[in-house]
Amino acid sequence: MSLKAFHLLFVAASAILAFAFGAWEIDAYATRGEGGSLVPGILSFVFGAALVVYGIKVRKKLKGMGAV
Repeated sequence: MSLKAFHLLFVAASAILAFAFGAWEIDAYATRGEGGSLVPGILSFVFGAALVVYGIKVRKKLKGMGAV
């Protein structure tokens, strides 16, 4: 696996985990009323979206560099 492919895979996995954690925190806020879960949930979605944008930009930048 090339370094480029590993980097894109790692960014994708990080984005998925950020969205999953955000959903878990928002669920904790909605079902149990845990006030301390709202901010981390929202921030996780923001960071997940930022990782998606970053992954797209890196993929475009590295387009001509081998596989993937």
